[in-house]
Amino acid sequence: MSGQEPLVFIIAGEPSGDNLAGRLIGALRTMTSGRIRIAGVGGPQSEAQGLKSLFPMRELALIGIAEVVPHLPRLLKRMSQTAATIREMKPDIVVTVDAPSFTLRVANKLRGSGIPIVHYVAPQAWAWRAGRAKTLGHRVNHLMALLPFEVPFFAEHGLPTTYVGHPAIESALAGDGPSFRKSHGIADTAPLLCVVPGSRNSEVRRMLPVFAEAVETLSERYRDLQIVIPVAPNVAETVEAQTRGWPLPVLHVTNPAERFDAFAASDVAMAKSGTVTLELGLARVPMAVAYRVSALTAFIVRRMPIAVQYASLVNLLAEREVVPELLQEDCTAEAVAEKVGTLLGSPEARAEQQEGFAEVLRVLGDADPPPSERAAKVVLDLIENAGSSRAD
Repeated sequence: MSGQEPLVFIIAGEPSGDNLAGRLIGALRTMTSGRIRIAGVGGPQSEAQGLKSLFPMRELALIGIAEVVPHLPRLLKRMSQTAATIREMKPDIVVTVDAPSFTLRVANKLRGSGIPIVHYVAPQAWAWRAGRAKTLGHRVNHLMALLPFEVPFFAEHGLPTTYVGHPAIESALAGDGPSFRKSHGIADTAPLLCVVPGSRNSEVRRMLPVFAEAVETLSERYRDLQIVIPVAPNVAETVEAQTRGWPLPVLHVTNPAERFDAFAASDVAMAKSGTVTLELGLARVPMAVAYRVSALTAFIVRRMPIAVQYASLVNLLAEREVVPELLQEDCTAEAVAEKVGTLLGSPEARAEQQEGFAEVLRVLGDADPPPSERAAKVVLDLIENAGSSRAD
């Protein structure tokens, strides 16, 4: 690259997107030998790579219609602020990372600016509201997809799309379970249950009471069971306070570097639906998946055309039910305890899920080069192409 170092403006709106953004920034710095400038909105992982966030990312970590509405004035203000800052800074490229309710609205405000926009993580238009794929093409110039089947879907709607791979490929496979157990004094033979209630306060408020009651039930049968809870920084205080009285030993993992080691050390998991189900699957951790949203959100979603049969990524990629899904009315403590108890008591049930996880890994492909490097290459190529076009 010649001239001034390119400026990349990155927008991440939630912890999972921040993890992607952090890895992407690290890869961009490596691939340019540090000759890159970074600005934008992000959380701890992005900030660890040198990003100075325009405002705290936690303001955007909301989910569900009922949760967003009360905060709408502030969100609209942040959208306008972000778009105005981008127009003023004139970056070489804008990378919007997931959180489409916020990031794609900012992208829409940038129409006509001439700034290339690449969106990282395809919206699940293939699952519902397929018409969004065409709308997305009016807002961004390029899409970086995490799942292989997303490329032909969005290409069919006229949006250039590159499969860069899911970040779980480069992280979940690298967990060191034995080292984690040793450093935390957990015996090799002790059964370890991983509990993942979510990374947003709204998720934790709904899921943790269900999981708490399920753990209470399991404790009566598995008295030697131990619990590990990987905790996102923004919900750590809430989770720790609400799990203090649990009847089994609980280890809270707040260091992001230990997250995948904790997964690798676990025998079984109870987890909320989301990216974590794929991470656990690639770490070969048998699980029960549960999820519940507000009654209002559920009412609206159920009236939309849904094109997929499953909620969890593991089942979607395997095209069959590898892990049980306990959603909305089925998301009860009794059901979660029953499914997890079956896994704890049956090596055959655990092995059956692990066979399904191997199928998923084959679908996703290998991690060489890592997804973050593939994504960084797409960004750098777009910057170079945009520069060449301006020169012409």
